[in-house]
Amino acid sequence: MEENKDTEKKPSFLSGVYDWLESIVSAIVVCILLFLFAARVVTVDGASMNPTLYDRERVVISRIHSAPKQGDIVVFTQRSYGDDSLVKRVIATEGQTVEIDFTKGIVTVDGEVLDEPYIRELTHRELDMTGPVTVKEGCIFCMGDNRNESTDSRSSRIGQIDTRCVLGKVLFRIWPLTFLAGGKSGG
Repeated sequence: MEENKDTEKKPSFLSGVYDWLESIVSAIVVCILLFLFAARVVTVDGASMNPTLYDRERVVISRIHSAPKQGDIVVFTQRSYGDDSLVKRVIATEGQTVEIDFTKGIVTVDGEVLDEPYIRELTHRELDMTGPVTVKEGCIFCMGDNRNESTDSRSSRIGQIDTRCVLGKVLFRIWPLTFLAGGKSGG
């Protein structure tokens, strides 16, 4: 029986190194595929999403996403505003009506005042929005969390965002590393 123990092969050093290299290469390939097809890193540009996201922070967005929901932080493009992607919070989706009392700074959607603990200050900046706005089919209405420093759906330069222009939903920031519950935005 002792001969049996001696003849059992112990893993060689090279075999262990090969196993480690195989694991590392597999992990790299999975990461590359993930970022090619399912996720993307975006850099926040500007202060419009303060205090949720800050200028130059990097966030990971899901490129595989369902229809944006109220409260999600999304990244989108809007040709009328330029080539840059924008990061904003979804305030309303198709069929919902947004109304803002700029004197009181209160945002209502379908007659209900939004609970917005994520905003920097109340919404007093009108841009060129007038009256209640009903969100068109296939569109969303977005605003930055730093309402008085954000150009967003209140401006005719951006307006309502076609959901086909949404690049993805923000999942988390890379630095500092935190998950964004309920979605938060920047840009």
